[in-house]
Amino acid sequence: MEKKWNVKMLAEGGIMIALATLLSYVRVFKMPQGGSVTAGSMIPIMIFAMRWGVGPGILVGSLYGVLQCILDPQVYYPIQFFLDYPIAFGFLGLAGIAKLDNKSMHKQSYLLTILGVLLSISGRFVSHLLSGVIFFAEYAGEQNPWVYSAIYNGSYLLPEFIISTIILILLWKPLSNIKK
Repeated sequence: MEKKWNVKMLAEGGIMIALATLLSYVRVFKMPQGGSVTAGSMIPIMIFAMRWGVGPGILVGSLYGVLQCILDPQVYYPIQFFLDYPIAFGFLGLAGIAKLDNKSMHKQSYLLTILGVLLSISGRFVSHLLSGVIFFAEYAGEQNPWVYSAIYNGSYLLPEFIISTIILILLWKPLSNIKK
């Protein structure tokens, strides 16, 4: 994979951010304090990471997170902004561990895709979990804030993981034939 930034990579990053933003408006359900299950809104960012690598994927994911904050802000504390937006969405770049290339079409490619999606969404989960425990513990009531935050964030990120994994496995072969 190329590490050097070029016009094609930058253009593709912008297009993937735009596509992810559009998909984020197709919501299956929306949580009351933020977060939602969408029509695979994280998939374009993960595809970008799979094509261009972890580093560019993290940067594009972070930019997407900032754009999500601009379009649908739920910011109450400065550090919470970083945990819930650029850091959380930056983790989507970890999907870049699964490289899209047509030379290695085998079962390990699919397993690596699942692992990449799992790492991406798990990183996002941890970031939102910390934000929930640190900044939104009052919503837990009598419940342990860690448990409350894990249940709250897992309730929309687990379906997102399932949706993203299925779609990326179905798209793996056609995507791997696209040249850079």
